[in-house]
Amino acid sequence: MIPREAIAELKARMGRAIIGQQDVVDRLIIGLLANGNLLIEGLPGLAKTRAVKALAKTLDARFSRIQFTPDLLPSDVTGTEVYHQAGGAGRFRFEAGPIFANIVLADEINRAPAKVQAALLEAMEERQVTVSGTTHAMEPLFMVMATQNPVEQEGTYPLPEAQMDRFLMHVLITYPPVEDEVEVVRLVRGEEIAALGSEDGPRETPEPIPQSAVFAARAEIGAIHVSEAMERYMADLVHATRTPERYTEDLGRWIEIGASPRATLALDRCGRAHAWLAGRDYVDPLDIRAIVHDVLRHRLTLSFEADGDGISPDRVVDEIVRTVALT
Repeated sequence: MIPREAIAELKARMGRAIIGQQDVVDRLIIGLLANGNLLIEGLPGLAKTRAVKALAKTLDARFSRIQFTPDLLPSDVTGTEVYHQAGGAGRFRFEAGPIFANIVLADEINRAPAKVQAALLEAMEERQVTVSGTTHAMEPLFMVMATQNPVEQEGTYPLPEAQMDRFLMHVLITYPPVEDEVEVVRLVRGEEIAALGSEDGPRETPEPIPQSAVFAARAEIGAIHVSEAMERYMADLVHATRTPERYTEDLGRWIEIGASPRATLALDRCGRAHAWLAGRDYVDPLDIRAIVHDVLRHRLTLSFEADGDGISPDRVVDEIVRTVALT
């Protein structure tokens, strides 16, 4: 199976498991192909955890879930050195924590204190963990998918800007249309019946998509052509967040701190992945505009005036896209 067929099958299987959230499925696959970490935000019950589990189940990948709580310790995430004694001799041996998996679900990540958040930074950026002076590398296929609830703020800790910047994209999940919600009811009902067993016997589970298909797809994405004009367009979009007063008066009032160069790199990686999924061998402005909100919304620090006026990061990004010209 060629990489494009394998990723198309991955997308189709996820689409059957997650009704009414096609944009979320697309973003998860883009994050996988772009080799980045994702922050997924939505109200309870909108299939955040289900979406990540569906991706891990469809792939031939080890899945790990960490339920973040205020009493969590860094060693609960990374692992620790444990003393083992056998045959009259003892030694310390590293017991790997749940972070050592291919796809890690960090559920309700904003409920963990600063020390635990800091423990994730090295794994997310450097793809390694250092415990007791020894560095342990993550597997080649590794990504953190973190979820957070935007309304329940009691007992939560705002994520530091340094960690937010390490998320490739910030994906928002909204309520599905009523027609899709009916399909969700039918899907869950069918799963419950299948779990109880039927006279026809157990259903055959399809073979998972191999990790080699993801690596092959990433190699093809690396060869996607990005013109000088597109490179400048991506840089201009990010630069507009740092000098907003040069573009419009509103942007000058709304943006307090702009995005870092990681935003430009994320636009490039996600734009190439989006173009590859669309079947093109070059990046088009439509690819950048399709993912620019997910790349920038968590990298902007808005002013008190913008917060007071109810201006959302997406509204700011809309204004940037409207103002910045493609030269």
